[in-house]
Amino acid sequence: MKLFEKMRQQKLMSMALMLFTLSVGILIGTLINTQVNAARDQNAAPDATPLTVPRLSALGNDFTALAKKLEPSVVNITVDVAPSEKSEARGQAPDDNSDEVPDFFRRFFGPNGGPNGEDVPQDAPKRQASGSGFLVDKNGYIVTNNHVVENATKIRVRLHGDPADYRGRLIGTDYETDLAVIKIDTGRPLQPVTIANSDSVQVGDWAVAIGSPFGLEATVTAGIVSAIGRSPAQLGARTFQHFIQTDAAINPGNSGGPLLNIRGEVIGVNTMIATSGRGSEGVGFALPVNMVARAYNDIIRLGRVTRGSIGVSLDRSIEPEVTLKALGVDHGAIVESITKGGPADKGGLRAGDIIVAVNGTAVKDGDDLISHVADTPVGGTASLSVDRDSKPVTLKVTVADRSELYKDRPDIVGGGKPLETITSKVEVPTEVKFGFRPRPLTEQERDSVDTRRGVMVTLVEQDSFAEEIGIQNGDVIDAINRQPVNSLEDIRKVQEKLKPGDAVAFHVLKGVTPPPAAAAPRSGRGSRVPAAVQSRPVADGPQGLYLSGILPGR
Repeated sequence: MKLFEKMRQQKLMSMALMLFTLSVGILIGTLINTQVNAARDQNAAPDATPLTVPRLSALGNDFTALAKKLEPSVVNITVDVAPSEKSEARGQAPDDNSDEVPDFFRRFFGPNGGPNGEDVPQDAPKRQASGSGFLVDKNGYIVTNNHVVENATKIRVRLHGDPADYRGRLIGTDYETDLAVIKIDTGRPLQPVTIANSDSVQVGDWAVAIGSPFGLEATVTAGIVSAIGRSPAQLGARTFQHFIQTDAAINPGNSGGPLLNIRGEVIGVNTMIATSGRGSEGVGFALPVNMVARAYNDIIRLGRVTRGSIGVSLDRSIEPEVTLKALGVDHGAIVESITKGGPADKGGLRAGDIIVAVNGTAVKDGDDLISHVADTPVGGTASLSVDRDSKPVTLKVTVADRSELYKDRPDIVGGGKPLETITSKVEVPTEVKFGFRPRPLTEQERDSVDTRRGVMVTLVEQDSFAEEIGIQNGDVIDAINRQPVNSLEDIRKVQEKLKPGDAVAFHVLKGVTPPPAAAAPRSGRGSRVPAAVQSRPVADGPQGLYLSGILPGR
């Protein structure tokens, strides 16, 4: 018996030894095979050295510091735009260049104001456009281009690093410099820019543009100032638009954003580009900040810009210096025509006169004359030194308000649209409003919802938060921020805990069968709820998804 037991143990040990040896062999074979495969892989580039990523090390430079400093002050602006009326034919403007902008020089929106420079059909019921702007006051005042907010029915402003959309209120605009001032209320002090004296800008200075080209927020580009004092006559721009030229890349969406010097101070507002297409070709134009400050100060004081005018049209010769020389003078502005009944007419000025000085200050050319007169207080007297048929004449002219003198000339002072639009009537909300009308679910609808709860959306208000995030008539909302919703009271309880700037996520079911048309609720005027509410195809049952957004700011 002992012999049998001993033989059995030896047999078990032999089997264990055999299994161990087999396992070791398999392991060794696997390792060898792995090494062979690794060696084969390395043979793809046997003389290559693997790359090693170094430790994190921020280099930093003047542009890095500038970008970090300015990002909180530059904003992205999105507007809902009302369909624009076809512009009237425009002739030569008194005291002005023609307002027609050559095809080569384009603002950052197309002729019909579409985003990113594309044209939009005139019959489009609603469209959006975007641009840039920058904070000039801790209380939320923002400078941008007038063409960014022109014809806007709603203005939304987004700050860098802040997901909230703040409602913009239009303070005033200036058509002639293409500037606008808007305001947002965030409930906290904001970081404004620092402005420079643009008269100190020189060709060759560094220039940095920050904005939202193509909707890409906080984009920074750099270049140099490539020219200064580009005149309206050179660009076919408006009378008061004397530009700084830069090769810093600016594109559709940069419009209204700041052009900065190397110290991060604003030297201009990016307004126009020269391009044969739609993008940057290295020639952009910014309105000098000194001119911006003048317009801004008038707008925050009066809601508009006041400028003096004497009511004349000036000669716009291609080579004015040659014309003046031929007429026997070396400087001045040649009067082409007089506005009947205007200040110049009443003061005795005639067509063909050459104005050589205003209040004793020499007038270099037509643009110089317009600047002198525009800066003269309305109602004040301008003493004009005139060359009339090579004889000196002095005339006294009472300066008029330019916008009043040319109120019937939209090609000069704009369309004269009132500021009392939706954008100028924004008030700080007392409570959060989603902008939809709910009703309880019927038993039939409740049976088709897994959670057996929710409310049916019967109306979505136009331009409301609900419309913006995609809620539609016929949607069933069964939860808001994970809070179950089964009634209007449930929605109110959620609203009470929210404030502007908070994130909200609606769990929405699409495809829930609404009640028959006969049972459909009626609107206040007795008309039935739209067909979209009365019927909706059901595929594989209700489809749930989250629709979310940041509650609009103040």
